[in-house]
Amino acid sequence: MDQTVENRVAETVLETNFGNETQVEYVALSRLIKSSLNVRRKAPTGIEGLSDSIAAKGLLQNLVAHPLKDSQGKHALLGVCAGQRRLAALQLLAEGGRIKADYAVAVKIVSEAEALAASLIENHAREPMHSADQCQAFRLLIEEGKSADYIGQLFSVLILTVQRRLKLACVSPTLLDVFREDGMTFAQVSTLALTDDHDVQERLWFDAAQPWLRDPHHLRATITREELDVRNSPLVLFVTLDAYEAAGGFVRRDLFSDTQNAGYIADVSLLHGLATDRLVALAQEISGEGWSWVETRIKHDQAELSAYGHLPSHRREMTKKEKAEFARLEKVRDETVDALDAYYGDDTDVADGDKQDALEVAANAASDAFDVYAEQLEAWSDEQKAGAGAFLTLDHAGEVRIERGLVKPEHKAAAQCNGIAGAESFVPEKKARPLHSEKLCRRLTAHRTAAVQVELAANPNVALAVLMHRMIPTVFSNQYGLYHSERAIEVQVTCSHDKLLREADDMASSPAWLEIEAERGKWSAMLPKKATDLLPWLLEQSDNVTIHLFAFCVAATLDSVSGTDSAHPLNALSDVLNVDMAKYWTPTRDSYLNHVSKARMVDVVSSVVSSQAAAPLASMKKDAAAEAAELRLTGSGWLPEVLTNRETPKVYCYGAGVDDADEIEETTLEAETEVETSEA
Repeated sequence: MDQTVENRVAETVLETNFGNETQVEYVALSRLIKSSLNVRRKAPTGIEGLSDSIAAKGLLQNLVAHPLKDSQGKHALLGVCAGQRRLAALQLLAEGGRIKADYAVAVKIVSEAEALAASLIENHAREPMHSADQCQAFRLLIEEGKSADYIGQLFSVLILTVQRRLKLACVSPTLLDVFREDGMTFAQVSTLALTDDHDVQERLWFDAAQPWLRDPHHLRATITREELDVRNSPLVLFVTLDAYEAAGGFVRRDLFSDTQNAGYIADVSLLHGLATDRLVALAQEISGEGWSWVETRIKHDQAELSAYGHLPSHRREMTKKEKAEFARLEKVRDETVDALDAYYGDDTDVADGDKQDALEVAANAASDAFDVYAEQLEAWSDEQKAGAGAFLTLDHAGEVRIERGLVKPEHKAAAQCNGIAGAESFVPEKKARPLHSEKLCRRLTAHRTAAVQVELAANPNVALAVLMHRMIPTVFSNQYGLYHSERAIEVQVTCSHDKLLREADDMASSPAWLEIEAERGKWSAMLPKKATDLLPWLLEQSDNVTIHLFAFCVAATLDSVSGTDSAHPLNALSDVLNVDMAKYWTPTRDSYLNHVSKARMVDVVSSVVSSQAAAPLASMKKDAAAEAAELRLTGSGWLPEVLTNRETPKVYCYGAGVDDADEIEETTLEAETEVETSEA
């Protein structure tokens, strides 16, 4: 037999018997002390109850101990490596005089070499050990020369479990003590284990100015700030992780994620290069179609593409079979979309989450199938291709998106002058289905308004600036000329109090609203009862009273309720006040999850927690899925896109006081004309 195999067999037999060849002996309690090889570090609990049980029924299970090197003779001390709680209970009985020091205790004596593993098996198989103790014990076994595979087989756990415990053992001992005493969660300590730098770990934990900075997703974001999350990267989906690693790229693995291939891309530039190279190869194939140019981007930027003209294509002649398939797909699309619109428009039925999900899935699938088939029938003339090109970009799912028939901004006029067919009318982009319904947008933006009101009411100087910013362009029109922009407040003083309650039925219980109402109640108690007494009362108040009352009143006029997730002037104010919407809104069933599809829940939980955590939701009923999603999102700080969008609308200004001719652009004048026309 091979010598290596013989050694492995011998080791297995020796290490898995753990003193089975020895008999249980009875030794005096006075000879027993706690062993330093006992893997349980956390102080034992429930000792008094256990001591009463032993006093009544005796010791039902033996202890495991080993001889101490420095103790010799007939009464040599033994170190208890398994049975710490039972030893503490016996010692408590002895201290109380309920048993004598020479009380005979059943003990199985093992060698010192076997003590550590015996202690670990004892604690693992009985009262669950704290993870901090277990991970340190696994590390000690590794240091003794045992392999991770051997430890996994020994304790009947997956090799991944052993690897995770060993990774936790790399966390700062100081932080492990915090974890052991339940000062942090398993999710927090496992996130800190992403880095092996103890100084970084301790700084992130102990120097956190706010509790939310210790949330797992914030810790993970800080540790991996310069890296790319594999789970959420379209580039990884496009390039593939295998190709990245084959090119020499390093992946920081997240052992505590159950998502396949989860980790963080360390060499982002390499990943970008691989994606670009692959897109360029695809672009060469598209160039063969006859386009004058083909460009690639690793990210789809709608703002960039919107500046390009889009030549309308013509539909090539279809075969009889293609016509039948086209008509069938069009009919299915129209029927499913009509059914979904009918469901949304029917306010009489009780909401049925499963029905809504089924209708949305069917409508989206039918629309996508029709669009894909229609794109295969698109064609452009050779003359059009000679003056236009194509873009290859990656969408959010890592799929290549090809947009043909694009005219560069600087070539639009030339294309029209040259009479290229179709150049005079550019086809608008397809209108994407909004992520959130109009009703949900209005609900969420009502909460946004309340949050900014709270912050503005506490900042009188900003409130004054906001009001002046609204009034000055009107008062000084000779200087600013014709000025148009969307407005965050209305000077005619329209209080948004009742409107916010109408738009969001959960508003009354929100943190922002409770703070607003408390402030409203304070001022109501101070103000005079009669309106005729208001001006004299105001003139008698101190500056401190009037400026804070002024701030509250300005805040009460804010109104950002909108049926769409679009640019809004309130966002500029949110940036000035540094509003953190996570302080005022949390994702719950009532606030969000009951109002979106089950597919949306799965997407959110996948992006915030993990795909593994989101997977069970897909097979649940709508209510159960919403409940499960709420639990998984608790404490995450996640916000829907409506509440994170800080885009502000364009401001159009021309006329008196405008010195720079470049400010008077054709697009600006056209936009202004549209405003005047709509108001006429």
